[in-house]
Amino acid sequence: MSTVVAQSLHVFGLRSHVSNNVFFFDEQIIMFPSGNHCVKYNVDQKWQKFIPGSDKSQGTLALAISPNRRYLAVSETVQDKPVITIYELSAIPCRKRKILNNFDFPVQKFICMAFSPDSKYLLTQTSPPESNLVYWLWEKQKVMAIVRIDTQNNAVFQVSFNPQDNTQICITGNGMFKLLRFAEGTLKQTNFQRGEPQNYLAHTWVSDDKIIAGTDTGRLFLFESGDQRWETSIVVKEPTSETKNLGVIQESESLIEFPAVTSPVPSYEQVMMTSSHSQLSLPQVFAIAAYSKGFACSAGPGRVLLFEKMEDKEFYRESREIRGEPAHFEYLMYPLHSASITGLDTCIRKPLIATCSVDRSVRIWNYESNSLELFKEYQEEAYTISLHPSGHYIVVGFADKLRIMNLLIDDIRSFKEYSVRGCKECSFSNGGHLFAAVNGNVIHIFSTTSLENISNLKGHTGKIRSVAWNTDDSKLISCGTDGAVYEWSLSTGKRETECVLKSCSYNCVTISPDGKIIFAVGSDQTLKEIADSSVIREMSAFDVTYTAVVISHSGRMMFVGTSVGTIRAMKYPLPLQKEFNEYQAHAGPVTKMSLTFDDQFLLSVAEDGCLFTWKVFDKDGRGIKREREVGFAEEVLVTKTDMEEKAQVMLELKTRVEELKMENEYQLRLKDMNYSEKIKELTDKFLQEMESLKTKNQVLKTEKEKQDVLHRERMDDLLDKQSRELQDLECCNNQKLLLEYEKYQELQLKSQRMQEEYEKQLRDNDETKSQALEELTEFYEAKLQEKTTLLEEAQEDVRQQLREFEETKKQIEEDEDREIQDIKTKYEKKLRDEKESNLRLKGETGIMRKKFSSLQKEIEERTNDIELLKGEQVKLQGVIKSLEKDIMGLKREIQERDETIQDKEKRIYDLKKKNQELEKFKFVLDYKIKELKKQIEPRENEIKVMKEQIQEMEAELERFHKQNTQLELNITELWQKLRATDQEMRRERQKEWDLEALVKRFKTDLHNCVAYIQEPRQLKEKVRALFEKYVQRADMVEIAGLNSDLQQEYARQREHLERNLATLKKKVVKESELHRTDYVRIMQENVSLIKEINELRRELKFTRSQVYDLEAALKLTKKIRPEVSETVSSEDLPSVPPTMRLNVQEETGRIIEMQRLEIQRLRDQIQEQEQVPGFHPLAGMQLPCPQWRRFKGPDQVTPSGETSPASPEGVPCACPGLTLGCNPDHTSLSPRPWGIWDTGRIKVLAHKHVQLSA
Repeated sequence: MSTVVAQSLHVFGLRSHVSNNVFFFDEQIIMFPSGNHCVKYNVDQKWQKFIPGSDKSQGTLALAISPNRRYLAVSETVQDKPVITIYELSAIPCRKRKILNNFDFPVQKFICMAFSPDSKYLLTQTSPPESNLVYWLWEKQKVMAIVRIDTQNNAVFQVSFNPQDNTQICITGNGMFKLLRFAEGTLKQTNFQRGEPQNYLAHTWVSDDKIIAGTDTGRLFLFESGDQRWETSIVVKEPTSETKNLGVIQESESLIEFPAVTSPVPSYEQVMMTSSHSQLSLPQVFAIAAYSKGFACSAGPGRVLLFEKMEDKEFYRESREIRGEPAHFEYLMYPLHSASITGLDTCIRKPLIATCSVDRSVRIWNYESNSLELFKEYQEEAYTISLHPSGHYIVVGFADKLRIMNLLIDDIRSFKEYSVRGCKECSFSNGGHLFAAVNGNVIHIFSTTSLENISNLKGHTGKIRSVAWNTDDSKLISCGTDGAVYEWSLSTGKRETECVLKSCSYNCVTISPDGKIIFAVGSDQTLKEIADSSVIREMSAFDVTYTAVVISHSGRMMFVGTSVGTIRAMKYPLPLQKEFNEYQAHAGPVTKMSLTFDDQFLLSVAEDGCLFTWKVFDKDGRGIKREREVGFAEEVLVTKTDMEEKAQVMLELKTRVEELKMENEYQLRLKDMNYSEKIKELTDKFLQEMESLKTKNQVLKTEKEKQDVLHRERMDDLLDKQSRELQDLECCNNQKLLLEYEKYQELQLKSQRMQEEYEKQLRDNDETKSQALEELTEFYEAKLQEKTTLLEEAQEDVRQQLREFEETKKQIEEDEDREIQDIKTKYEKKLRDEKESNLRLKGETGIMRKKFSSLQKEIEERTNDIELLKGEQVKLQGVIKSLEKDIMGLKREIQERDETIQDKEKRIYDLKKKNQELEKFKFVLDYKIKELKKQIEPRENEIKVMKEQIQEMEAELERFHKQNTQLELNITELWQKLRATDQEMRRERQKEWDLEALVKRFKTDLHNCVAYIQEPRQLKEKVRALFEKYVQRADMVEIAGLNSDLQQEYARQREHLERNLATLKKKVVKESELHRTDYVRIMQENVSLIKEINELRRELKFTRSQVYDLEAALKLTKKIRPEVSETVSSEDLPSVPPTMRLNVQEETGRIIEMQRLEIQRLRDQIQEQEQVPGFHPLAGMQLPCPQWRRFKGPDQVTPSGETSPASPEGVPCACPGLTLGCNPDHTSLSPRPWGIWDTGRIKVLAHKHVQLSA
């Protein structure tokens, strides 16, 4: 065997698809499946112990732990056969107690299991189509009963025993809820399903005959003796975005353990599909667990509901909701990968492991502390990852891009992206100054200092699966699905050595530390040693495909991962025979393997989403350790902004602490003052009480002295009486004693006489007894002889009677068997009739029970209503009394308020006088306001005229837009013609490439022929073969029949067409330059016009704001017209006061006339350009889009004239193509804006490309 030994240390992963996949072993230890093992994890001390699976196991399907926590049942498939292994957990280490693998019934796999309350029996459920429920006496490997649960291939999610009864069983699944009872060697159903069938995902026993079951639609049912008693639905109060799998919750009063998710856990792909479209509308109840007060159930991702039993009723109510937040939940371990791990790497300076997965996450682990350092989730799938030797950077290949990221103290942040799609393999060099990234069949080499692409290595014809650097980073080794292993020189960018074997698709490649030998594994089930472009040696994998290979930095050890999830450890140089240690590790193919820089730890990941760390030893148990010159680095990356933010937070917290200290000191002083006052009050009270107690004490002392004197006098009297009574008693007792002594002497004389008489009688009795015994013995001996003779005769009679009895017995048995068969047939018919009648009666009784329960409920409700009414009557009487008291108090208040009203009336009279004076002032101010309004009216008329003119201009702009769309259609036609010519060019190029490849092949074959130039016969055969290979008869015929005139005509027409195309291109370029200059000139003139319009708007706004201020000063804001609300407030106006114009009407008229002339000129130009052939406007110089809107003000005006709230982001455009001022996404302006102005209901925006819209 190999001298290299690997011992599993820690695992980061959980098999979520295993039934009952997490449970408590005790209050500190939980158990869960990971890889091909079952793991015991101590939550407090953070250690792991492994229970390995069976050899050649294909994965765990279900777990079950006995109620006494002594046995663990594991369902597996070993070589496509189902096996149940029962482990004894009390033994150290855990050992196999029983293996159930010989079955007399058809079975594919066992999907769920359960132990009985006394742990003697095991219940197992097989998968469809058999769907058999098997009742085992597992200690003796005996099947007690078997029954088929379902015939419609419905899934069964959970089986369980009644916690108080071994014989009662519950089964739930898709459309089934069944209660069975084990009796007389069979399992019989005891309930009948009523109503619509539900998809029951989980259930639990609340008591001896009550079961709570949950469905996939968020409904909970309470069943009592198989009949439904209660139903409720879980309400989704808030939509949750996180999809975290819920397993275990720990409560203070008791330990709650969810029977793990036996219902179908949604796969990663299903979860992503549902989350991308919309979240699940109803919460699915995947797990239910009973506890002392009620039960707990899962209510969707990251949400648990607690239900408690109501005191008076047999129902439950929701008592508490627990969300999957840090305030409610703690991670027992750390967040784990939920899908296949695709990338793995380690670094030199830190004890870190980097992994990425199809679950769209990147995680950084610490293999020294066995903890998760960092993790981050992304929108795209991550295919590969590489960790810089310093441990500060990672390169991750995503589905859309290749990203270089910094590993910060609390985040993973990208700082450079490359447009390398679907990068499946990347790797940093050993020095860290370069990294390689694979894109299909090309390897890109990048520099980590300049972040530029140095070179591209091309040569593979298939996808590249693995790359590896040699120790000095001068060479790169790659392998792929095309069966090629290439060694590249980075200095020249060319291949140095190559080994191609097309029958093998390589999975992984590595190189020896000295850089001389390459090791490769692939689909041909061998491990290859390659040197100098040739395979030196092949080592068989013995019917297993190797998926990963890694060699130690010392060059003495090699590890390979297989497609069945095992890891093989072997020494180097490789042994000739089957000498390696194989370890069960994963439940899926190993995807990546790596060794740490000091050769202490082996790391492996697989498609089961688990990461294993292994300790590497030699055969004697010594660690194969390389001495480290420097310890692990403790530095971390922190961005400057984060440091500044944290410093700012620290300063704020310090100031807050100082403020709190001041507040606390102030509060303490206040409390000290209060306490000192209270202490003074208490001391005064205590002094007063002390004085009163002293006076009481003196009074009591005087009373005590008086009572002492009385007590002494009484004692003297009592002593005298006692002495007299004692003397009298002594005299009486002496006389009685003398009399008793005389009686005693007389009795002694009588007893002596009686003893003498009894002795004489005893002697006489002994003599008579001896004579009687002798006579009796003689009489009974004679009788015995007579009886023995009688017994012998009786025994002979008994023997004859026994013979007769046996004959009669046989005849009677035969007669009875016939009678029993007749009776059996009669009673079976009666039983069937009675069962049918019993079923009918059960249905009737169920209906009667429901009626009875409904009537009882009505009676209880009525009694409750009566009690409530009585209580309300008592309350109302109390209220009446209190109201009468309030009426008396209110009457008193009315009298007091009458007095205050008289005082207030006097004040009102004085205020009325003041109001009359103010009305006089108001009349004067109203007159002034009317005069100001007369001055404003002519300006408003001018504004209306301007608005009408602007609307006409907008109509003209819409016409221009329609013409523009027609021109765009012409452009699209020309583009289609161009594409057709491009396709023809590509076809010609493809033909050219094919011909070049054929010429190359012909050259190589010709070169091979030249080798036989000295051997004429072989040369002749090779030349003939060349002729047959490359020259066909059809070609000869075509070559002979070609007409030279046709070729010349074709060439002449082609030259003519190319000349025409060149002239047309030159014309198009010239015309586009002319149109560009015209458009630029038009836009500049339009800008000048808009500036003048803008100044007019400012003046108008300023005058309106002055009017508004005057009206506000006069306190008449209610009479302001609604048009004022549309104007901009004085705060939005520029700080510089605007210049007032004297003759506004003349200026506006002049501007409008200029714009009309400009529009007419533009129309003429457009008509001329439409007549020119091949005209197409440029994409950046089109006319303004009337549909486009972007405003930055209090409100905005749409093309239809309606106002809507302003938006700083821009509003999507509804125009059919690119227009002036719009980006292709129609949401924002292309160049930088110059300014935004707003006047009344008209908005104008000036820009490099000007937009005018109402």
